[in-house]
Amino acid sequence: MTVSRTICLGFLAVIAAGTLLLTFPISVSDGLWGWDHVIVALFTATSAVCVTGHIVVDTGTYFSTFGQLVILALIQVGGLGYMTATTFLLLLVGRRFSLRDKVAMQEALDRTGMQGLAQVIRSIIATTLIFEITGAFLLLFVFSPKYGLDRGLWLAIFHSVSAWNNAGFSLFADSLMSYQSSLLLNLVIPGLIIFGGIGYEVIFEMYLWLRDRLQRRPQQAILSLNFKVAVSTTLLLLLLGTVAFFLVELRNPQTLGSVDLSTELMAAWFQSVTPRTAGFNTIDIGKMTTAGLFITIALMFIGGSPGGTAGGIKTTTLRVLTSCTKAILYEREEVNLYARQIPLSLILKAVAVAVGSFATVVGMTILISLSDPEVNFIQILFEVVSAFATVGLSTGITAGLSTFAKLILVATMYIGRVGVLLFMAAILGDPKPSFVRFPEENLLVG
Repeated sequence: MTVSRTICLGFLAVIAAGTLLLTFPISVSDGLWGWDHVIVALFTATSAVCVTGHIVVDTGTYFSTFGQLVILALIQVGGLGYMTATTFLLLLVGRRFSLRDKVAMQEALDRTGMQGLAQVIRSIIATTLIFEITGAFLLLFVFSPKYGLDRGLWLAIFHSVSAWNNAGFSLFADSLMSYQSSLLLNLVIPGLIIFGGIGYEVIFEMYLWLRDRLQRRPQQAILSLNFKVAVSTTLLLLLLGTVAFFLVELRNPQTLGSVDLSTELMAAWFQSVTPRTAGFNTIDIGKMTTAGLFITIALMFIGGSPGGTAGGIKTTTLRVLTSCTKAILYEREEVNLYARQIPLSLILKAVAVAVGSFATVVGMTILISLSDPEVNFIQILFEVVSAFATVGLSTGITAGLSTFAKLILVATMYIGRVGVLLFMAAILGDPKPSFVRFPEENLLVG
C-alpha cells in the first residue's frame, strides 16, 4: 500500500460512502428508490467529492434537505482533500502522526518538507472556515431579501462552501443566471473561487506579507517563486479571459448581446473566473459561440494553482512549459523564471502532467463519442475537459448522455481530482531504483 494508493483509495472510500448515503430514500425529495437513482447518486457523489459540479439532476429539487447536507459535506471533504480531512480528525482525537502519515500529507499537499505539518493542517482548516463564513455572511444579503432569513441563510452557506471549494454546485436550476446583474454576488462568488483555487501556500504567504507591511517591519519579505508564478499567471488569465469573452460574445443575443454594458462586463468577468474549475455560470453555456466554448475549454484545461481546491494542469505547469519554449527560442540550455532556474525534475513533471492530461482527455472523448455518436463533438470535448479539470460547466447534455458515458465522466472526474500522475503512480506502484545509464544520442524533433 503505497502513499499514492492510500490517497486514491481514500477518495474512493469517501465516494462510496457518499453514494450509499445519497441512495437512501431520505436523501431524495420524493422518497422513492430505483436503479436510475443509484446512477444519479454515484454521479453526484463523485462530482461532489471531486469538487466538479457536474450534475444529471437538479440538486435543489431532486435532493431533500438531508441529501443536500450530504452533498455539502462531500464537497467540504473533497475540497480539503482526503488526507487533509483525515489528518484533521486525527488531530482532534489527539493521535500522533506516524512517519507514513507525514509522507502521505507531504504528497497530498505537494510540500518539500515534513516540518510543521500539524500547524499547516490547522491553518488550512482555519483559512477555510474564515473564507466560507465571510462568504456566507455577504451572500446572505443577496438571497435573504427574496427567500427570507432561514432559506436565505441555507442558500448563502451552500453556495459559499461550493464556491470556496471550486465545486460549482448550486441549488438553483439555472445556476446563478438569475443574479447576472447582482454586483455583490459577482464580487463574492468570484472572490471565493479565486482564493480557493490559488492555493493555501499563496494565501499564507500573502497574509505574512500584508502583516509585515502593516506592522512596518524593517525586513523586506521575500516572496517565493510559487507565489509570483501563481499570482501573476492567475491575474493574466483573468484579464485575458474577461476581454476575450466580452469580445466573442458581445454580439451574441443569447448570452451578452441582450443586456446592458455593466451586466456584459460582469458576465464576462464571471465567465472568465468560473472556468478556473468553479462550475457556476451566469450565462447559458449551451448558447455560447463556438469561439467562446473553445476559450472556456482552454481555461478549464489550465485550471487553478497547486495546493488549493482547483483542478486542471495548473497555472505553474503552464508557466514552466511556456518558459521551456522561451528558453528554446532564445537558445538557452536552462529554464528561468523570475531570476530563478527551474530544476530538470520539475520540467519533466510539468511535461508528464501535460501529456498525461492530454491523453486522458483524448481517450475519454473518444469513448464517449463512440457510445453517444449523436452528440456534437464540441459538446463532448467540453464535457470531458470540464470533468477532468473538475469544473462542472456543461452545455446541457450531461443528463441526456448514456449510462456508459456517465460512468466515463465519473472516471474522468476521479482521475482529474486525484491527479493524473498520482493515479498512474497508484497503478504502477513505487518505481524500482536503477543505476543504469544509457548513451546519449540526438534525434529530430519539431
